[in-house]
Amino acid sequence: MSVFKKINKLPPDSLFGLKARMSADTRKFKVDLGIGAYRDNSGKPWILPSIKSAEKKLQEDPTFNHEYLPIAGNPKFVDAALQVLVSDDAVYRQIKDRTVSAQTLSGTGALHFAGTFLSRFINKAPEDKIIYVSDPTWANHKQIFELLGFQVKTYPYWNPSTKSLNINEMLQTINNASSGSIFLLHAVAHNPTGLDPTKEQWNLILDAIKSKQHFPLFDIAYQGFASGSLVEDSYSLRLGIQKLSNSPIMICQSFAKNLGLYGERVGAVHLILPEIFSKHPAATAVKTNVAPDAEEDPEEFKEAVASQFKKITRSELSNPPAYGSKVAAEVLTDPQLRAQWEQDLKTMSSRIYSMRVALRDALTNKYKTPGNWDHIVKQIGMFSFTGLSKQEVQRLEEKHGVYLTSTGRASVAGLNENNVDFTAQAIDEVVRYSLNQKL
Repeated sequence: MSVFKKINKLPPDSLFGLKARMSADTRKFKVDLGIGAYRDNSGKPWILPSIKSAEKKLQEDPTFNHEYLPIAGNPKFVDAALQVLVSDDAVYRQIKDRTVSAQTLSGTGALHFAGTFLSRFINKAPEDKIIYVSDPTWANHKQIFELLGFQVKTYPYWNPSTKSLNINEMLQTINNASSGSIFLLHAVAHNPTGLDPTKEQWNLILDAIKSKQHFPLFDIAYQGFASGSLVEDSYSLRLGIQKLSNSPIMICQSFAKNLGLYGERVGAVHLILPEIFSKHPAATAVKTNVAPDAEEDPEEFKEAVASQFKKITRSELSNPPAYGSKVAAEVLTDPQLRAQWEQDLKTMSSRIYSMRVALRDALTNKYKTPGNWDHIVKQIGMFSFTGLSKQEVQRLEEKHGVYLTSTGRASVAGLNENNVDFTAQAIDEVVRYSLNQKL
């Protein structure tokens, strides 16, 4: 085995390790607040009615098959994904001709795709390839970009003492970063905190990005799932397109959560090029293999980008998986299925919000748990940053069988009418135990 260098054994993935511990737990009553997947009020996986109808429609279509997709993916899905992304017909028309898109393996695949493209073509020396992520952020962000050779730095985000956005220090970091740095921004339903900037704060953030000519990389995994509105949940993207119209924007999009297609891995990556690409007439020069200059020939430059997108997909996937994208495309483009989907989004988001309220009320009113728990209701989307310490989370798991990540992030989707009071009582016990230990 001398052919290999020393290979260190890594610890299990924290989320799937948590899931394994819960599966091995022999207690009859357990609460899974770890992995981010929607559960119904019985604690069971929920196949969206819109998805069931779309699958039935596909199976009844005599032209349905399992043939290969084009390298860039299912064109019907990719175009519909862009329309959903901005949720505004006027904005879609503005950016359609200056956007290069590709189907990806859900949001994780989109991030890896974006990182691969940027690692090759961002105009920076290798030692200056820096990406800023929020502190905290989804754990996979860091390892994806480190694996691709980026130096990963953080910008302040969560203020644990106030359980609010650390906006001033965030803006200071954006302003102090070297011009042209990459900033990864959660478009909606920040993971893990569930805390989003206000519309006023988004204006400040994007103005600072523009001022320093940073490259914005948006990650949007919960559109429509957070508030129940596709339009409301894409506000930051539309504002970014408006404010950064003279700069490129890259967006990583997932349909795992909002369509419930977790295992089908349906996603897309979009590179929106500056406005010059929609104003410039189609190139008439003879095409060559020379690398085109964006200012001189935007159309040729866009084609060059598209060719590189295809190369990434071809070398990593050959072509994207078909079934999930076909199901998604039906939901996104069929008016009846689209209407049902938007109702499904309201069903999921409203149930999660009701669980936020139930947990907050039980902690505050029924058990009078020390501390203020209003942040649980003020946060949005699937997750809540509870504020519980690592030690308190460990006691929750060991004593009560309530499982959440060591950071205190809870998947609120795992709560239901049968376990929310039990969870509140367990949290109350560990908080009081922790306080007594400090006395």
